[in-house]
Amino acid sequence: MYVEKNDKVFYDSMSFWDNKEGIAMGDPTEDCLSVLITRDGGNTWNKISCDVLPKTEVGEAAFAASNTNIAIYGNHAWIVSGGVRARVFHSEDRGKTWEVFETPMVQGKTMTGIYSVDFYDEKTGVIFGGDWENQDFNEGNKAITHNGGKTWKLISNGKEPGYRSSVSFIPGTNGNGLVAVGSPGISFSNDQGDSWTKLSDEGFYAIEFVNDSIAFASGRNKISKLLFKE
Repeated sequence: MYVEKNDKVFYDSMSFWDNKEGIAMGDPTEDCLSVLITRDGGNTWNKISCDVLPKTEVGEAAFAASNTNIAIYGNHAWIVSGGVRARVFHSEDRGKTWEVFETPMVQGKTMTGIYSVDFYDEKTGVIFGGDWENQDFNEGNKAITHNGGKTWKLISNGKEPGYRSSVSFIPGTNGNGLVAVGSPGISFSNDQGDSWTKLSDEGFYAIEFVNDSIAFASGRNKISKLLFKE
């Protein structure tokens, strides 16, 4: 069990590398993101010192809409931020060391930035988000990397979809298939985000694949099963 008492404590997301080692992240209580690591299956958690983590700016935090602020692949972990800054924090060694990368995502206001991250492999990743207060705005709200997060390129910029809170690669598509959900609906891409098709106007907060063809989307008072077939 882990207990932390501070008026600023708010944890947003959790993920595991395997059945022993996992990571949780939350908003800053000092001048860095709150990052917890477990090495014993969640029985105990240790908070990483701000001496180890990159510094955050005042007003930089994370969003808790989707539990996809963290992406894991191999020994890597990527954490995304939003607010006044929209950045990607990266560890290649299960949380021991960290670096941070800039992104071209919309940022600067309380509800702008990156809401979700996913990686298909250790090089190819996607980030999604936008401006929660202007959900039709579709500039600077989705980007892709091909070098492990070091640099990001906007995709479908100025085109649909706008704000989405959760994005996922579709397994078994060689990194080409993407699905993004949010309160405005569900959107699908089969070309790594260059173009998108809106599948539904139904609003959801998060999506999770259980295999290469079945995903579950969760929303307010509802869960839906999505089937993806070639």
